[in-house]
Amino acid sequence: MRKKVMFISSAGGHLSELLMLSKLFPKYNYTIITEKTASTTYLTKKYPKKVSFLCYGTKDHLLTYPFKLLANCFKSLYLYLKIRPEFIVTTGTHTAGPMCCIGKIFGSKIIYIETLANIKTKTATGRLIYPFADLFIVQWPSMLKLYPKARYGGWIY
Repeated sequence: MRKKVMFISSAGGHLSELLMLSKLFPKYNYTIITEKTASTTYLTKKYPKKVSFLCYGTKDHLLTYPFKLLANCFKSLYLYLKIRPEFIVTTGTHTAGPMCCIGKIFGSKIIYIETLANIKTKTATGRLIYPFADLFIVQWPSMLKLYPKARYGGWIY
């Protein structure tokens, strides 16, 4: 029986980084979760029956963001209980935070890969997940100063 692994990230660059792990997907009973946008709908054809979507919402939309975040928390709980992954692998950001918290509560192992875009500063999601991640990977050696318990993994690209 292959391990259940959830790969989750927001759309855009975080998803691009996450999809660099696609060679690993066939080794697991996997699910991909991201935000539903015009640029992510192709995933349902590329990975049939393996993709679920959350609401798209960035902090740039201050009026709707709190409501979308709350909706995504409830949808994350639903998807988590439906999938029951043993591992959650994420490159962040706000889409992944609630899912990782839910996963930790229910006993999933959390693997967080801090984004390549940050060389000298922590991301908000990285700060949230670092204290409880089972494996926290950084892509720059300089980030080990900010996250001393992390592992340097090199570039994901």
